[in-house]
Parts: sequence; C-alpha cells; structure tokens
Amino acid sequence: MENLELENKNIDEKKQDVRGKKIKKIGGVRTMPFILANEICDRFAGAGFHANMITYLTQVLNLPLVKASNTISNFGGTSSFTPLIGAFIADSFAGRFYTITIASFVYLLGMITITISATLPQLRPPPCPNRKNCVEASNHQLWILYAALALMSFGTGGLRPCVLTFAADQFDMSKHNNKKNWNFFNWYYFCMGMSSLLALTIVVYIQDNISWGWGLGVPTIAMGLSLVAFVLGSSLYRKIKPNGSPFVRVAQVVFAALKKRKLGPRPIDPRALYENRELDADITTKGRLVHSNQFKWLDRAAIVTDSDTKELKPDQKPNLWNLATVHRVEEVKTIIRMLPISSASILLVASNSPLQSFTIQQARTMDRNLTPAFQIPPATMLIFSTLTALTTVPLYERLFVPFARRFTGNPSGITCLQRMGIGIGINILSTIASAIIETKRKSVAADYNLLDEPTSVIPISVFWLVPQYCLHGLAEVFMAVGHIEFLYDQSPESMRSTAAALYWIAIAMGNYVSTVMVTLVHKCSGETRNWLPDRNLNRGRLENFYWLVTGVQVINLAYYVVCAWFYTYKPVEEIEVCDDVEL
Repeated sequence: MENLELENKNIDEKKQDVRGKKIKKIGGVRTMPFILANEICDRFAGAGFHANMITYLTQVLNLPLVKASNTISNFGGTSSFTPLIGAFIADSFAGRFYTITIASFVYLLGMITITISATLPQLRPPPCPNRKNCVEASNHQLWILYAALALMSFGTGGLRPCVLTFAADQFDMSKHNNKKNWNFFNWYYFCMGMSSLLALTIVVYIQDNISWGWGLGVPTIAMGLSLVAFVLGSSLYRKIKPNGSPFVRVAQVVFAALKKRKLGPRPIDPRALYENRELDADITTKGRLVHSNQFKWLDRAAIVTDSDTKELKPDQKPNLWNLATVHRVEEVKTIIRMLPISSASILLVASNSPLQSFTIQQARTMDRNLTPAFQIPPATMLIFSTLTALTTVPLYERLFVPFARRFTGNPSGITCLQRMGIGIGINILSTIASAIIETKRKSVAADYNLLDEPTSVIPISVFWLVPQYCLHGLAEVFMAVGHIEFLYDQSPESMRSTAAALYWIAIAMGNYVSTVMVTLVHKCSGETRNWLPDRNLNRGRLENFYWLVTGVQVINLAYYVVCAWFYTYKPVEEIEVCDDVEL
C-alpha cells in the first residue's frame, strides 16, 4: 500500500484558485473503491450466472446439451461484440463515466428480468429429474430468457471497454512514471478473480441447493448496489473528455490516402509530411505518435498538395477528409499492427468456450462428496481455476518479475507479447489434460457398467478435474492479463476504449467460431458414437473433441509466434501531462 500511496501523491490532479490554494483532488487510488466496486459486482453477477448457466439451461429449461452450449457461446459472443458499440459511444461523445453509468443500469434490468423468469413457475418447463423424455422450454419461455440476455449483453457492451480504461485513467500510466513494483493490470485482474471466487462458492451453492430465484437475486442486488457506489464517487473521478469518434478519424485517414493514391512518390523526409500540434492537442495529452516506416501507403494522407496549401489558413483547421496529420496517420497504423496479435485470441476462445460447459457436465457425473452430507456443486469446480489465478498473480508480481528482470532488463520482467505466448502454450497443456482425464472417466464408467446411466454417479473423484482447471487458471494469468496490458499500452491514448473493445471482439468472434465448431462436430461425428451427444455424455467421445481442440491451439500458437516476431511497437514521443481533466 505504500507504493500505492506514493503513486496517488504523484498523479492526483489538483485544481487551484487564483491564490494558489488547493480546492480539491481528483483521481488516484481513492477512486478505486467506487470504480472497482462496479466492476467487481458486474463480475460477481456475471460469474455467478455464467458459470452455472449450462446447469440452468439443461436442468431447469431442459435444453439438449449441444443447444445449451451453443446458446452460451452465442450469448458470450454477443456480449463480447457489443463493447465495440460501447467504446464508440464513450470515445465519441458520452465519455466513459456516463457510458458506465447507463450501461450498469441496462445490465441491472437484464438481471432483474432473468431473476423473475427463474422465480415464476409459469416461465419455465416442468421439472425432469430422471433426464428422460424431458419437456423443453416453450418459445415464449425462451424469448423471455433471450430478452434478459440481450439486455445483459448491451449493458456489458458499455462496461467492458470502459471500466478498466476509466480506472487506469485515474493513474499516470506513462513509462517514465511506471513503478517496477506496481502493475495496475495485475492487481485489477486479482480483484476480478476475488469476485469470481465469491460467485463460484456462494452464488453457485445457493443456485444448486436453495433456489435459482435467490441464486440470481443475490448478484442482482449486488449489481444494484455497485451502481449506487459508482455514482456516489462521481466528484472524485478524473474524467477524460471524449475527443470525437476514433472511427471517423480512421475513415478520414484511409479516405485521404486513397484519394491521393495517384500522386507521385511519397516525400522521403518524414518532416515534409503535415503536422499540426494544436489540432492534435486534445488527442495527444500524454504523448504524440511519431512517423514509422510501416504501411507507407497511408503516409499519402499527410502529403500537403497544392490544393491543400490553398485551403490551409492560419486560424482554420484543414479539411481532415483531404489532409491528415502524422499523428492521425500513425493512429491508424498502430491499430492495424495490433489486429494480428489480438486475432490470436479468436481460436483460443473458440477452443476454450465449449470446454467450460462440457467440463461442468463431466463433474456432474463424478463423485463430488466432501463429506457424506455435502457435495461440491459442479460449477464450483471452476474455483480451482480462479484460486490458481489469484495465487499466481502476486507470485508473478513479487517473484517472477524480479527474477526475469535480471536477465531481460525489462521493468515488467518480460514483454506483453512474451507473456501472451506463454499463456497460449500453457492452455494447450490444459486441453491435453482434459482429453486424458475424460478417457479415464469413461473407462471407470465402463468398468462399473454405467455408460447407459447418465444420472448415476461414477465412482471417480471429481478432483481428477483439478489439474486442467489449474492449468487453465495459470494460462489466464499470462494470456488475459498480458493481452489487456498490451492493448492499453500499444493503443493510441484517444482510442483506448476502442482498443479495449478489440479484446472483447476477439472473444466474440471466438464464441461464434465455437458455435460453428461444436455444431459441425455434432452433425458430422455420426449418431451411434456421436462425439457430443445431447443427453448421455458417457456414450459420447468427448476426448476426441478435446484432441481436436488441442490441434487447433497448436496451429494458433504457431500463428501467434509469427505475428509477435514481426510486430513493431508504436513510436511515441511522451510529453508531460498538464491538465486534461473534465470539470
């Protein structure tokens, strides 16, 4: 905490009157309880529902396994696509504070709707304890579910790209002020892990042992309280004023470059390209991008032609659809450079998305007794992934980073790109463990003649699943945190909400690819020994699906290594922040 207090003193913004007396401070560590309360409760609500959603769909709404898995993947994909809309609204005109506030309210409406649907008997089909000849949820019951999921997806769209960047805005994240022993992104992920831990223990237990009404009502109440807490801290926040749509700036640069594609050779000296520091002042408060030699065809947008010279006037900005500054051109180049790295997450998510649903179904068939009177809820097994992540984050920060720093000289120990690559590699080991453990589970079921008894408990401990959960949690610490830090560090400062949306867009596309992959495997693997059966997992060949996923991830790792090898970090000239606070 001493380091946090020092950081707080260094970056707290101060407003002073004409006499030089301090009026109030904004930003810094003291804003974190209000901001993180919102994100923690969002994660608490999301983890509490998403972790056990496969149980709700298959055990309460009586949906077939593949249909339920695809519903989860499609919901995850939509929830990860909407951040693009939220980022556009935040960066264009609303700002992150108001975007987070409105999005939290919409998310809360979705949580209230799904809680009501789980509480009223007429909104769900009759129970089916033996899992045979079950009546599926009717269309109107499913449409209520889909309406609730849609509201939650749109609410998530405003929260995901904004909360992390809004929290980071409260600190000076420039390189010259980056403390070696203070990594905001690691501790942000740690807080999110703690909220998931509470959800996977308390909420999942309530859902499986008390009722789904209370199991969804508790996170709904928490989300409502988080919204109140976030609004109460309004006067303390450092609010960056939105500087217009980044999508428009990208379009202007591309249009100007295409319009000038027939010009003669590009100027050899980058100093001949157009620069206007006054014009770019609002989007370069912490540093301006300097010229790079990649994607040179975009440099044409900054070439000053004779017609541009005639239009340029001392007190008037140029037509940005005809002439762009070097900084704006480099913004587009930076985003283009980031796309291949972010796209590596697509196949990673496509591989992992169905595994969580199937693993919970595996756990349901295994011996989950801790004592004769207490069973671990299947979804609670995810706690081992979360515990691994929570344990690894401080160890990574306190042990791995200082050790790696001795060899690399990097203040962070290793680069974001190296961290992401290690995460992808560990995730491959997790999938291999999943295939081996599923083979073991089915062999025990065969030994006890339980292959045709989908509701019977197979005498094999559920703790056989722990290794794959631990490996997955370890992979998350490297891949997820590294990816988030990479996007924040490498994105142009005025596009950070948009860059954060790239993280979720990759997840969205991965979820949709997962739906296609699961559907194709289900349709093409035959009816007698289908890899992914609808009701009886014991008669499936889930281990083959895991090996297929392993092969996909190996190909993805090779693709990522190539992209990381050729990646060029953004060229930036840092400047000292004076005042970019919205009063």
